[in-house]
Amino acid sequence: MEKKRSHKHVERYFTKKNVGLMNIDGVAISSKTELLSSEPISFIPVEGSEDVVSPVTTWLNPLGIYDQATTQWLQGQGPSEQESQQPDAQPDRESALLKAKVEEFNRKVRENPRDIQLWMAFVAFQDEVMKSPGLYAIEEGEQEKRKRSLRLVLEKKLAILERAIESNQSSVELKLAKLRLCTEFWEPSTLVKEWQKLIFLHPNNTALWQKYLLFCQSQFSTFSISKIQSLYGKCLSTLSAVKDGSILSHPELPGTEEAMFGLFLQQCHFLRQAGHSEKAVSLFQAMVDFTFFKPDSVKDLPTKGQVEFFEPFWDSGEPRAGEKGARGWRAWMHQQERGGWVVVNPDDDDDDEPEDDDQEIKDKTLPRWQIWLAAERSRDQRHWRPWRPDKTKKQTEEDCEDPERQVLFDDIGQSLIRLSSPDLQFQLISAFLQFLGVPSGFSPPASCLYQAMDENSIFDNGLYDERPLTFLNLSFSGISCVGRTDQLGCRRWTRGHHREGEEFIRNVFHLVMPLFSGTERSQLCFSWLRYEIAKVIWCLHTKNKKRLKSQGKNCKKLAKNLLKEPDNRNNFCLWKQYAHLEWLLGNTEDARKVFDTALSIAGSRELKDHELCELSLLYAELEVELLPDMRGAATARAVHILTRLTENGPYGPYTGQVLAVHILKARKAYEHALQDCLGEGSLSDPAPPDSSNRLVSLVKCFMLFQYLTTGIDAAVRIYEQVFAKLKGSVSAEGCGLEGSSSPRSLSGVLEAAALMHTSLLRFHMKVSVYPLAPLREALSEALKLYPGNQVLWRSYVQIQNKSHSASKTRRFFNTMTRSAKPLEPWLFAIEAERMRKSLVETVQRVDGREVHATIPETGLTHRISALFEQALRSDHGSQCPLLWRMYLKFLVSLGNKERSKGVFYKALQNCPWAKVLYMDAVEHFPDEMQEILDLMTEKELRVRLPLEELELLLED
Repeated sequence: MEKKRSHKHVERYFTKKNVGLMNIDGVAISSKTELLSSEPISFIPVEGSEDVVSPVTTWLNPLGIYDQATTQWLQGQGPSEQESQQPDAQPDRESALLKAKVEEFNRKVRENPRDIQLWMAFVAFQDEVMKSPGLYAIEEGEQEKRKRSLRLVLEKKLAILERAIESNQSSVELKLAKLRLCTEFWEPSTLVKEWQKLIFLHPNNTALWQKYLLFCQSQFSTFSISKIQSLYGKCLSTLSAVKDGSILSHPELPGTEEAMFGLFLQQCHFLRQAGHSEKAVSLFQAMVDFTFFKPDSVKDLPTKGQVEFFEPFWDSGEPRAGEKGARGWRAWMHQQERGGWVVVNPDDDDDDEPEDDDQEIKDKTLPRWQIWLAAERSRDQRHWRPWRPDKTKKQTEEDCEDPERQVLFDDIGQSLIRLSSPDLQFQLISAFLQFLGVPSGFSPPASCLYQAMDENSIFDNGLYDERPLTFLNLSFSGISCVGRTDQLGCRRWTRGHHREGEEFIRNVFHLVMPLFSGTERSQLCFSWLRYEIAKVIWCLHTKNKKRLKSQGKNCKKLAKNLLKEPDNRNNFCLWKQYAHLEWLLGNTEDARKVFDTALSIAGSRELKDHELCELSLLYAELEVELLPDMRGAATARAVHILTRLTENGPYGPYTGQVLAVHILKARKAYEHALQDCLGEGSLSDPAPPDSSNRLVSLVKCFMLFQYLTTGIDAAVRIYEQVFAKLKGSVSAEGCGLEGSSSPRSLSGVLEAAALMHTSLLRFHMKVSVYPLAPLREALSEALKLYPGNQVLWRSYVQIQNKSHSASKTRRFFNTMTRSAKPLEPWLFAIEAERMRKSLVETVQRVDGREVHATIPETGLTHRISALFEQALRSDHGSQCPLLWRMYLKFLVSLGNKERSKGVFYKALQNCPWAKVLYMDAVEHFPDEMQEILDLMTEKELRVRLPLEELELLLED
C-alpha cells in the first residue's frame, strides 16, 4: 500500500511541475539545450524547474526523489496548516461541487427544518452524490465498491429522513418515503406493522390508504384475496365514518369523496382481475341501488346505519340493477311497509337455459392444458354475473353448482359509500358501463389506472390506419372488460357478451336512463348506440356477414327507438351516430338522407352549437374519405356541408359545386367566430364546458374547411394560431394523464386540436405525396404536452416504424421516459423496439424459411430487455399487469424458459392478484400447470374449473 501511495505522489509531483515531456525514444525534451552527461544516472532528471533545491538523501528518502508531502506522510505526519489550505494539484472539481452542494443542503435544512420538499430534495440528491463516490471514499480500492453499494445510499437517505421526521412529526409524505426505503431493509411482517401504525395515526388520509392497499396487494408472502377484500372494506368504512363526522379526532380532508370513489373502483378492478367477477359486479349493483334508489326515511342516517337498512333488501331476493324486473331499494321498502309484492307468475322463457358445461370441451384430443385454458376462459365469459336462485323454476341457494358464484352481503357491505356529488353519481354509472365493456368514455383515476391495465389493445390501431379522420376511438385504456381473460395479442374491439350478458347491459340502461336528463342522458344514449356500432365494426372486421346482418338490424332498431323519444328529437349526437352506422353498413345514400334530415332540423344555429358542428364535421369527413384522390364530387360535397354551416338560412342538400364567393364568405365567418372564441374573456382555465366544446368543434371544422379549399398548410396555420394563443393559458397540471376525449378545459381543447392536426396530416400523406417530417414534428410536440394520450403514441410508433433510422425515435423516447409521469412512454418505447425487431426478422426470412444472419441481431433483444427492466422500476410499472405480461411473452419468444420462469415468479411478487398472469404461465409452461393452479388456489384466486372436475369431464 505504501509503495502504491508513494508512486502516486511521484506522479503527482511530475504532473505538478508539468515538465516530464519525452519524445518517442524516451529522451526528455526541454526548451533548454544541455549537454547530457555520459555517466549513467540513477534517476531521470526533471528539466525546467528553477525552484527545485538539491535533493537531500535520508533513510526515508534514499534517492532524494520524494517531495515534502510524501516524506511527511512516510513519517506519519500531516501537512502544516498553511500547506493544507493550498489547493490540490489537480482538484477534483466535480467532488468539490458536490461537497459544496451537500454543505448547502445541510445549511438550508438547518435554517428551514419545516420545509418538507427541501428534505425530499436532499434525499433525492444522495443518488447524485453516490455517482461520484470519491466524496465518501476513505481508501483507494473502496471507490468502486461503494459505487455499487446500494445499501450505503439507502442508509444515508434513511438517516436524512429520520432527521426530517424529528422536525416534522405530522408529515405523512416523509413517513411514506421512509417506509418505501425500509422495504429494502425490513421483513414484510415488520413493514405491515409500521404501515398499520401510520394508518392508525392518519385514518382520514386517502392518499395514504391508497398506497397502503397497493402495498398489501403486492406482498406475495402475506397476500390472499379475502385479506385484501376485507382491507378494502375497512378502508372505505373508515373513510365513510370520517366523512360522516363519526371519528371526531380526524376531520374530513378536501377531495375525500373523489378519492373514496377512486378506491371503490380500485377494489372492483382488483376483484375482476383476480377472477371474482361476480363480487365486482355485485359491488356495482349494490352501489347503484345505494346511490339512486335510497328510501327517504334513511337518508339522514350515517353511512353505517344506511348500510344496516340496506342488508334486508340485498338478502330479500329482489331483482337488482341489471336483472329482469329490477325496481330498486326504495320501491321495495315502500312495498314492504304495505305488506309485500303481489307475486305474478312471469312468462316462461324456455330459451333462457344456459349452455351446458359439456359443450366447453369441443376437442378431447388436445393437450390437457389447452383444454383447461379454453374451458376456463369460456366459463369466465359466461359466468361473470352473480348467481341468484330463479323462483319461477323453484330453485333454492342449494341448487348452485358453484357456491363462489353467490355473493353474500358480508362480501360487499363494508365497501358501500355515499356519493353526494351529482358528477360522481354519473361517473359511477359510466364506470359500471365501461366495466361491462360499453365504451362510455370513462377512464379510471390515475391512482389506479395502471393497476387495472391488463390487455394490449392500446397498441391496436384498428380502423385508424384506414380511416384516420373518422375512426371510432373506443378508449378502453388497455383495461379488459368483465369476463375477459384472453391471451395477450388477442384483438380487443368489442365482441359483446353471451345473450344473458347482453340482456344484463340492456336492463342496466333501462334502469338508469330515467335517472338523468339533459347532457347526461344524451351521453348515456350515445354510449349505448356506440356500443352497438362497435359490435357492427367487429363484424365488419371479422367479415362475419351473417352476424353483421342481424347486428346491423338490431343497431338500427335501437337508434330509431332512441330518436323517437321526445327528448332526443334534436339530439345531434344520436343523429350523428345513426348516420355513421348507415355509412359503415355501406348504405351511403341512406346515410346522406339521415345527415341532411338532421341538418335541416337544426335551422340556422350557425357555428354556435358545438353538436351541430360535430355532426357537419363527421358528414364532411366521411365524404372526404369516400374518394381518396381529393378531387371531384366527394370534396365538393364536403365543402358544401362546411360552407352551409356558416350560413343563416336553412340547410339544403348538395346540388353542385359551391361558388367561390360563398367559400370566401364562409372563411370570413370561421375567422370571426374563431377570434370571438379566442377572445381574452373566454381564456380562463378551467374554461366552462360549453365554451371549450364550442372552441374544439369550431377549430376542427375550420381546419378541415381550409384543408379542402386552400390546402394542408392553411389548415396547419389554424392549429398553430390556436396553439400559440392557448399554450400560455394551459397550466402544466392541466395536461391529462389519461388523455380524455371530452375536453373540459383549455388543455382539453388543445389536445383535441392536436389530434385533429395529426389526423389531417396522416390523411394527407395517404392521399398525396408529402414529407413525413411535419407529422413527426407535430406528434413529438403534442406528446410532450400529453404524454398519456394513447392515440398520439400509436400514430408516433407507427410512422417511426417506417423510418430506417431508429436513433431519433430512441432519443425522443429517452427524453419522454425520463420526464413524463405516465407509463405510456415506456409501453410504447417497448412496442416501437418490438416492431423494429419483427421487421428485421421478416427481412431475414425468404419464402417463409429462416435465414441465419452472419451477425445475429442481439442488440434489439438486449435493448428491449433493458427497457422492460427500467419500466418495471418506474413509479407505476412494477404493479402494471400488462407490462409483466408483455415481458413474459417477449422472453418466451426468445426461447429462454428458465429466465421466463424467473420473470413470472418476479411478476407474482408484484402483482399476485392478476389471474391473467397465471393463465399466461399455464400457456407458456404447460409442465408447471399443477403447480400454478395450486398457487392460484392457495392465494384464493378464482379457479372456475378445478383439475379434478376437468378429469371427470374428460372421462365422460
